[in-house]
Amino acid sequence: MAPRQGLSSVERQLDLLFHALSDQTRRRLLSRLTVGPAKVTDLAKPFEMSLPAVSKHLRILEEARLISRTIDGRVHRLALAGAPLRQVEVWLDPFRSFWETSLSGLRQDLETHPSRRVGRRH
Repeated sequence: MAPRQGLSSVERQLDLLFHALSDQTRRRLLSRLTVGPAKVTDLAKPFEMSLPAVSKHLRILEEARLISRTIDGRVHRLALAGAPLRQVEVWLDPFRSFWETSLSGLRQDLETHPSRRVGRRH
C-alpha cells in the first residue's frame, strides 16, 4: 500500500491497519496468533494457497505492525503485536458512543411503545 501525501503519521498507520484488517485471510492469521507464536509454515497449513501467497499476507500484517517476526536460521516465527489495535480502538471510540446512544434511544422507545416491536402480533 503506497503512502498517501498529506497524511499525519497516525492517519497513515490507521490506513495500514485497516488495509491489513480488510482481508479475511489476514484476519484469520491474526486470530491464529492470539493463541501464541507460530512458524510461517504452520500458519500457512490451513490455507489453500501457496507459501509465497501467505508470506505476502504476513508482510502486510508486518507493515501494519500487527505481527513481529523472529528468525532462527531458516525458521521464521511470528507473534501477535496487538498494541497497534489500540489505535483502531481509539479511532472507533466516538462511534461506540454514537451507537450506545442510538441503541439506548431505541430501547427506551420500545419500552414506551411495546407495540412497535418487530414480530409482535396484535
